[in-house]
Amino acid sequence: MGLKTERTIVITGASTGIGKSCALHLDNIGFKVFAGVRKEADGENLQTEASDRLVPLILDVTDENSIHKAAEIVKTETDGMLFGLINNAGIGRGGALEVTPLTEIRKVLEVNVIDLMEVTKAFIPMLRKGKGRIINIGSTSSLLAFPGASAYSASKFAVRAITDSLRLELKPFGILVILIAPGAVESEIWDKGKAYKEQMRKSVDPELSVLYQSLRKFGDRLNEEVKKIPAKEVAKVVTDALNSTKPKPYYLVGNDVKGAAIAAKLPRGLLDWIILKRIQKLGK
Repeated sequence: MGLKTERTIVITGASTGIGKSCALHLDNIGFKVFAGVRKEADGENLQTEASDRLVPLILDVTDENSIHKAAEIVKTETDGMLFGLINNAGIGRGGALEVTPLTEIRKVLEVNVIDLMEVTKAFIPMLRKGKGRIINIGSTSSLLAFPGASAYSASKFAVRAITDSLRLELKPFGILVILIAPGAVESEIWDKGKAYKEQMRKSVDPELSVLYQSLRKFGDRLNEEVKKIPAKEVAKVVTDALNSTKPKPYYLVGNDVKGAAIAAKLPRGLLDWIILKRIQKLGK
């Protein structure tokens, strides 16, 4: 399949990780990329690695005014026609529900779900005109919910549900909607997650800390053992989804997420037993 060059793409969360890799890869193969960043300095850093086609776009998904201002800029620059929106921006927060502050739970759901929907709403008219594509970035937690990640799993299951709903809702307009679910990816998000956990654990009641000790150790061991893939691997799959004349509804990237997809089909009682046994083993 030939590359669809000179198509315009908007990517959220392009400062680091998957978003940055997608922005640079798509720019390198000829797409016009509006790379959503929150800080001008991040945009300047991106430009040092990109061609003149890549345009940093101040786009803070948590700020309604920022979203609509960014949409107006893209509309003006493209005559209101957009080929692709990649909803990549998101945050990761883990922890047992009992010890997770409600403010953090709200933040995860706001950023990963509500803000994603608001960004999508703002760009649908342009995607309709361009008969474009929406790519939502999910995760292993879009397929399988692990203990200690109820808020994050809820948000990523929601991203999958939004994708399924919009795929049918927008098909009559020629807009294709796709979920790309990567497993563990090499990214700064791991350092941010570690810092968050360390900070949160300092504030946890000592008695609760003891009660959830096995779950905590399980999570730490899992993070250490999982094999992380380069973000470029996700960027290549994003490119396939953009270029395919008949893209798949879901793309799974990485052995861990493919394993999770298989596990999710097991009888629920058996799956629960396997996960609890794993916690018991790794949590020692």
